[in-house]
Order: sequence, then C-alpha cells, then structure tokens
Amino acid sequence: MISRLGFGTAQLGMSYGIARTGAPLEASAAAAMLRRAREAGMDTLDTAIAYGGSECLLGSIGVDDWRVVTKVPPVPATRDDVQQWVDESVRGSLERLRISGLYALLLHRSRDLSRDRGAALHAALVALKARGIVRKIGVSIYAPEELTETFNRFDLDLVQAPFNVFDRRLYTSGWLKRLHANGVEVHVRSVFLQGLLLMPAERRPPQFGRWRPLWIAWDAWLRERGVDSLRACLSFVLAHEEIDRVIVGIDHAQQLAEILDASTCPWVVPPVDLCSDDLDLINPTRWKAS
Repeated sequence: MISRLGFGTAQLGMSYGIARTGAPLEASAAAAMLRRAREAGMDTLDTAIAYGGSECLLGSIGVDDWRVVTKVPPVPATRDDVQQWVDESVRGSLERLRISGLYALLLHRSRDLSRDRGAALHAALVALKARGIVRKIGVSIYAPEELTETFNRFDLDLVQAPFNVFDRRLYTSGWLKRLHANGVEVHVRSVFLQGLLLMPAERRPPQFGRWRPLWIAWDAWLRERGVDSLRACLSFVLAHEEIDRVIVGIDHAQQLAEILDASTCPWVVPPVDLCSDDLDLINPTRWKAS
C-alpha cells in the first residue's frame, strides 16, 4: 500500500495544518525524508506554485525520479492572454523544480473552468499535454459538486479532492465511483483533516467543541478497536480501491516512519455513521470563521 501514498509538500514551503507549530522543514531534513519515502516505494510528489518555496526546495533536492504534480493558481484578471500566462507559469514551475516535464498539472481552483475564460484555460492545459510537457491535466476541488459544473464540459485526466473519516462526500455523492469508472485518476488529500483527526482530545482547539458528540464517538471507537488515529485514518482511505494516490503531509522523519508503518497494517474501517456534513468542521477554509 505504500505505493499508493503520495508525498504532500505544502509543509516544505510554509507552515501548514492546524496541528503544525514549527517552521517549514530545512533542506537537509526534507531531502532525507524524500529519500526515505522514495526508497520505501512512494513515487508521487504533490506541490503547487502557491506552496511558498516548496518548488524551489524540491528542485534543490532533486526530484527527477518522482512523478511530480503541481498546480497553477487562478489567472489574474489583468491577463487576457490565458495561454501565455499558463505557459509562463508552468515554465516557472519547471525551472524551480529543475525538471523537464510534469506528471500532472492541475488547476488549484476548479471553478475557474466555469467562468468566462474557462474554455481558453482548458485549451491551454490541453496544449501543454499535446506538447508532451505534462502527461495529465486536471483539477483540485474542495467539494464534489464542483465536478457537476466541469466534468461534462471538459476532459479531465486527474481529480484531487479532500477525503477523510469525517468528510466522506466524495464517496457518498457517487463521484468517487463515477470518476474511477471513467478512467479518471483520483488523488485524495486532507486525509488527516489537516492534522485535526490525529490530535488527542486534550489538544483539540476549543473552537471544535461544538461537535463534542462526534469527537466522543471517534475517541471511543479508537479505544474499542485498540487502534491509533493515524492507522484508522489511513485505513479508511486506502480501503477505497478507486483511489489511486493518498496524499499525506509529513512534518518530520518520525511521522514519515509512522505513516509508512501504518499503511502496511491490516485495515480497520470506521462505522458508516462516524462522519459529518457540517462544512464548518470538514472544510478547513471555514475554520477561522467558526
């Protein structure tokens, strides 16, 4: 199962995740973790132009033997030449990463395809694929309903979406099976809900107290099954065979070792009702307003 894990690199370029307190990783520590992950069987790196210095750090380490997925931000309103802007953005990423091509290029915001310049934006991605600069094109989404706006209008090779024990929308909406049936590669992120699902009860921020019954049920189930939260979170996502890559953010070497170990353990799948549809909980972009 280690081969289905992807290395998330947001932590390499910035402080990321509610449980993260330290500064971005130093180059030597990041290089050691990438080397260990590759030796263990991981082959996919997930990064983005928006991830601070992540692309530059990866380039300095060397990622020629990885399948690199990066993301382009929205086209600035001041730019009318969509193709040129996308080309410049990708060229910049390749220079920072010090590689000649990408495994996949995603739009960081899928709803850009639904706007006025959506067709031109998709055409720019298709052109890069035709030139052999990227192998696959796709979108990063925050909610499955975004696919309703784009899937029937544009050809996509890869979709990245949030998916975890509490946030099961990708599955319950039917989109996980539909994407798989149509040959679309599926990568999932936020499998630890930015680290919130891994935090012990005493460390959870007070703002999440309003979901106390759900936390009590989660903690009780972990105790009853005798498993830790890391293994439970990984088991849940890896048990879905339609998922091609599970993107995991890694803060330090010990956490990497724990993730590699947990991914090879027998699966323990949480009960179907141990989840939530409350966006104030499952969508981290709303946490500050909670």
